[in-house]
Amino acid sequence: MPFVRVDALGAGPERLDALGRAVHDALVETLGIPPDDRFQVLTGHDGTRSTLRYDDYLGVHRDEGIVYVAITMRSGRPPERKQALYRRIAELAQKYAGTEPRNVFVTVTENESADWSLGDGVAQYLVRPGAPASGAHGPAGETPSGA
Repeated sequence: MPFVRVDALGAGPERLDALGRAVHDALVETLGIPPDDRFQVLTGHDGTRSTLRYDDYLGVHRDEGIVYVAITMRSGRPPERKQALYRRIAELAQKYAGTEPRNVFVTVTENESADWSLGDGVAQYLVRPGAPASGAHGPAGETPSGA
């Protein structure tokens, strides 16, 4: 169950929706996240009341099309799967929202099962019958719930 934040400069509802779909579809395709496992905060910044700052760090030229994607998920995916995720997010952001891949900035923060409460003040991954131990994964490196 990843938790996703998308921040985009100059983005209205349609672009934000397209960016949210791009990230979700990439998570489903590359990490096997269940299709109904979508928890996102999508925020557009108008450049006046709120804005995003960026530079050309590591030789990547960014501009007003910048999109920051922050994904929090349980740990355990190998670097190759994360790299596939980053590529697919950039591809789908271009396809769905017209965002140039160079403007798609992605970070992943990993945590453990005890770090999630999905409602009711309960750490469901710790108390669910048959839940894997923290960091346990299925045959494809997936947690059974897709987090």
